[in-house]
Amino acid sequence: MYTIAALYHFTRFDDPDALRPALVELCRAQKVKGTLLLAREGINGTIAGPRVGIDAVLTHIRAQPGCADLEWKEATSDHPPFGKMKVRLKKEIVTMGQPDVDPRASVGHYVEPEDWNDLIRSDDVVVIDTRNDYEVAIGTFEGAIDPETASFREFPTWWEANKDRFHNKRVAMFCTGGIRCEKSTNYLLGQGVEDVYHLKGGILRYLEEMPAEQSTWQGECFVFDNRVSVGHGLVEGPHKLCHGCRRPILPEDVKRPEYEHGVACHQCVDETSEQDKMRFRERQKQILLARKRGDEHLGTD
Repeated sequence: MYTIAALYHFTRFDDPDALRPALVELCRAQKVKGTLLLAREGINGTIAGPRVGIDAVLTHIRAQPGCADLEWKEATSDHPPFGKMKVRLKKEIVTMGQPDVDPRASVGHYVEPEDWNDLIRSDDVVVIDTRNDYEVAIGTFEGAIDPETASFREFPTWWEANKDRFHNKRVAMFCTGGIRCEKSTNYLLGQGVEDVYHLKGGILRYLEEMPAEQSTWQGECFVFDNRVSVGHGLVEGPHKLCHGCRRPILPEDVKRPEYEHGVACHQCVDETSEQDKMRFRERQKQILLARKRGDEHLGTD
């Protein structure tokens, strides 16, 4: 059984590059795989591996500057959620492209999962899903507004174009694990919105704690590992991943004529050129060869 830990923490790293070598070495030694992002504003990522390995990596991260109160969410899987380990340097641990946004300064009101239903059903509350369009497509909360953004970077532009719709409304926002809401609520506060709320722990914590019969969640929640989607109780959902466009697809979509493993699905077959598809085929070939050789750490960077 593999332990999966989804984590993020906003803190100041003066030299995030200096933290990278030790993290890479520890993850390799502990057979932990996944992705960790390091930036001056903190750390973000999802990792999976044996229980003892995950504990070792989390202990190491909590020992870094300002990370003593790191929080994370856990799940389990009976198959490896990741094929390799990546520790990458980024400008932001979740890209919004707003240099003045700083969740360490202020964020919206945290709402516990057990209080979320009452809040979003209030007449004076507007509920906004801050995730990308392909995530919203497979599941969201009842009554939630879909900004139809392809990336989080588009959220400020969407807000500016739509903010008048929400005059005199309290704004409640949610995302997968909470990290995007840390930035989006700080952004709205900076725009003069006074009553801003966000779901503490995100959708994942809500699905873990709320009984299905009391839930206002509809569908599945997209996750950034090989499980692809989860439902109530964080039970693995039915979705697979198109490795051409990284969008979720259902098992029946694999049977469609547009589908080619690792290359394209019905959603992206017309979005890429034949040259792109040839490149994807070569990538898929190399992945299969690496698996045959047993290159566990292929792609570690």
